[in-house]
Amino acid sequence: MPSPKMSSASSSKTKERDFAATTSKKKSLPKVLKHEVRIIGGHLKRTKLPVADKPGLRPSPDRVRETLFNWLGQELTGWRCLDAFSGSGALGFEAASRHADVVQMIEMDPILATSLEKTRQRLNLGAEQVQVRRGDGIRALADCAKASLDLIFLDPPFDTDLADKAMPLAVKAMKPSGWIYLESATPISNETLETLGLTVYRKLKAGKVFAQLMQLQAAA
Repeated sequence: MPSPKMSSASSSKTKERDFAATTSKKKSLPKVLKHEVRIIGGHLKRTKLPVADKPGLRPSPDRVRETLFNWLGQELTGWRCLDAFSGSGALGFEAASRHADVVQMIEMDPILATSLEKTRQRLNLGAEQVQVRRGDGIRALADCAKASLDLIFLDPPFDTDLADKAMPLAVKAMKPSGWIYLESATPISNETLETLGLTVYRKLKAGKVFAQLMQLQAAA
């Protein structure tokens, strides 16, 4: 026997209830989906990192960070690292989680720099290991002693020329056995690599991000 048809008023009320229930479920979703990322590995694995709602801020995707540290290895004991455009701090805190001796985190934006320092304290990371500084990433690279760093993260805003300015300074600051990791909107050109004496060790593309891990040609 066919089901009785509902009146239009009754049908309308049912739709309103369904819409309200759906809206309520959407509102209850955790903000982690938009405003947090998680550390992928190391002793801080699964720790949440806040991501400020700021234009142009795009933390390195989980898959990219996981792949990067598969390339580098999961243990960075003894390494000195510099995260020149730290942003959310995802790259720098991943290095600290893997026991890097020193991770310098440089961020120009005062709100982001304050957030990085609060996160460092919340994670009980010593100020000697994780050194948060508000400042210019280019200036920080220029001030580094020659051949002093094992790993340099370069993830500047894509709509700037900061990567072009940072690369020669990073080459000067890296140890002969060191690494430069670059995220950019376009892959680094062969001409630039040749000029800087670098070679790409590993690379990948994730969405609009080109991720490239580089070393000196002499070390390849």
